[in-house]
Amino acid sequence: QVQLVESGGGLVQAGGSLRLSCVASRSILSINVMSWYRQAPGKQRELVAAINSGGMTNYADSLKGRFTISRDNAKNTVYLAMNTLKPEDTAVYYCAAFTGAYNYWGQGTQVTVSS
Repeated sequence: QVQLVESGGGLVQAGGSLRLSCVASRSILSINVMSWYRQAPGKQRELVAAINSGGMTNYADSLKGRFTISRDNAKNTVYLAMNTLKPEDTAVYYCAAFTGAYNYWGQGTQVTVSS
């Protein structure tokens, strides 16, 4: 079992930056894929970015170049650096861990981008 705790969300003006953190309750070395998803009001949850155990990354096409996912295995932490934020980036951002057998989700952190 894995507990995930996100932090780093908040209110930011358009054009600003935030870095989200996701701390896992155990080592992430053996976790196949760590991901960030987001869900805006009235919309479905969507993939933002993912990083596998080998460090390969994948991004939603619309976010490439502005968002960067990274991991620090020693700290059991995955990060999402978000730059040049837009009002449409406003959402609850969720961290997810896919082990192959189970999927685990954090409770989410709110990101609000004001225009």
